[in-house]
Amino acid sequence: MVRSGKWSWLAAGIVALAGSMAGLAHAASPAGADEAAIRAQTASWEKAYNGGDAKAVAAQYAEDALLLPPGSPGVRGRAAILEFFARDIAASKAAGAVFVIDPKTDVGVSGNTGWESGTYKVTVKGAVVETGKFLSVSRKQDGKWLYIRDTWNADAAPAPAAAAPAAAPAPAAKK
Repeated sequence: MVRSGKWSWLAAGIVALAGSMAGLAHAASPAGADEAAIRAQTASWEKAYNGGDAKAVAAQYAEDALLLPPGSPGVRGRAAILEFFARDIAASKAAGAVFVIDPKTDVGVSGNTGWESGTYKVTVKGAVVETGKFLSVSRKQDGKWLYIRDTWNADAAPAPAAAAPAAAPAPAAKK
């Protein structure tokens, strides 16, 4: 009896361990799918941005999102983000700039919150004019990942503005 009791406990332990490992494998699968979805969101953002589609870019942000662009105040809400990107994309198109995100990013997911960080470069006629990094935080809503915070900045400080020409001296007063 004692011997069969030990084997019962051992068998129950093995079954429990196997069940928990299967549960972990099952739990890892959705996280992997969510990480892939966040990376796909970034690829979609890049395609829409370079394609000149500000509406498609803004649609990837939650209604209450906060955009934190470099060198300017934060932009809150999808409507304001759309206005920001409409201007920004138009300026990029006029300059011939292309935004390229390195697909090797770091992604993490915890529940309905995910983040991604990585690097980017901006090219004009194939020449790299800027390199930098980004950090995006997303929230899963109704099965879709939407940015709730998004920021980026260049690795190097912007070039200083050209100095304005010195003012001409005031004419001497006549006596």
